[in-house]
Amino acid sequence: MTHGRDDDALSWGGDDDPTLDVGAAEPHAVTPAAETASLPEGWSAVGRGSEAVTPEANDGADLHDGPLDARGSMESPAQGDPVREPMGNAELITLGVIGGFSALYAIGWLIGALRLQGTAQFLVAPVAYQISLWLAVLAPLVWFAAVFLLTAASKTWVRFAWLAAGVVLLVPWPFIMVGAIGR
Repeated sequence: MTHGRDDDALSWGGDDDPTLDVGAAEPHAVTPAAETASLPEGWSAVGRGSEAVTPEANDGADLHDGPLDARGSMESPAQGDPVREPMGNAELITLGVIGGFSALYAIGWLIGALRLQGTAQFLVAPVAYQISLWLAVLAPLVWFAAVFLLTAASKTWVRFAWLAAGVVLLVPWPFIMVGAIGR
């Protein structure tokens, strides 16, 4: 094989055009910014040129001293509570399943209550029955939304404990006892 053919594979036709030459920098030229680059305490430079970066000297005059959280960001008392970590896959899937149960429970309450409407109106006033019907239909959805919003700053197990309590307490009994078809 000839040496010229190997070089042809590494070039593009017209690479030797003098109008495309933008002037290459010297490979060992160091810019003044790289000479004076420094990093804050706790950080380290990696990669090419990292040996030229020095840690910043901390003389105690830094106004941003404070505790670091798990993400490495500064936490200030003026900022309030730290932001909750993003949800993991298992938590998102479980929330979706419990949200689906809440939607199905709402549908179950609607179907079950509409099946009992003729019988129940002999016992209570029609207006009272309509109000209680819509409260029962909205209860699982309101429970899910309230727990989701009110436990945003709580631990994950607290959120799921309240959601599980809603799944147990808000079972659509009229639908389960009578069903969609009834007797």
